[in-house]
Amino acid sequence: MEEKIVQTAGRAQLGEFAPAFAHLNDDVLFGEVWNEKAIDIKTKCIITVVSLMASGVTDSSLTYHLQNAKAHGVTKEEIAAIITHATMYVGWPKGWAVFRLAKEVWNEETPGLTEKERFQNAVFFPIGEKNPYGQFFVGQSYLAPVSTEQVPVFHVTFEPGCRNNWHIHHAKSGGGQMLIGVGGRGYYQEWGKPPVEIVPGTVIHIPAEVKHWHGAAPDSWFSHLAIEVAGEETGTEWCEAVTDADIGKTE
Repeated sequence: MEEKIVQTAGRAQLGEFAPAFAHLNDDVLFGEVWNEKAIDIKTKCIITVVSLMASGVTDSSLTYHLQNAKAHGVTKEEIAAIITHATMYVGWPKGWAVFRLAKEVWNEETPGLTEKERFQNAVFFPIGEKNPYGQFFVGQSYLAPVSTEQVPVFHVTFEPGCRNNWHIHHAKSGGGQMLIGVGGRGYYQEWGKPPVEIVPGTVIHIPAEVKHWHGAAPDSWFSHLAIEVAGEETGTEWCEAVTDADIGKTE
């Protein structure tokens, strides 16, 4: 499954000043148009670069889309041919201007982005360090604190196929956890119930004393915010690992 493009720059930079524009940028342009399936993302990257070039846009927005094109498989040879071809129609000065930016992005001395770096570029919150609770996970996960005061909030990132063990959030009263999907695609499953898909914006409410697991789909990086619900005498009981057969039921 092709990765889902997620953008939060509109709300981060203009959410209060121009909420309608932020919505159109994050939810419509990047949320719907970029994720429409008729054209693959690599092709959309090429179309976007050529459109900006034709419009004479050579600022940081074009640099971003050149980087995005490289991250989604456009090679140095391909971008050179694309810019050369477009130059014949949009003008020589524009071609020179875009080549200056492309040479920096496709600098042969600069290694290509790793899958982790590509995912970091697609999500707002930092991925953080390797999860110190890794013994309770199958595969590699990462943990980054978002808030450690008032309400504890953590950004948890899973490499493809990574998942935590079955576990239970115990509490004498209150307690439990909330999950909010941030990037990629993953699953949440309660014991004895079918799995639920988590994508950016999905909210999962986990009551105390419910056995469950959550993690990434086999073909996608995935991250969510984990929000601890206040309670009395709270604690987590880690149980058996989630098997590949369990994961297979989600696909």
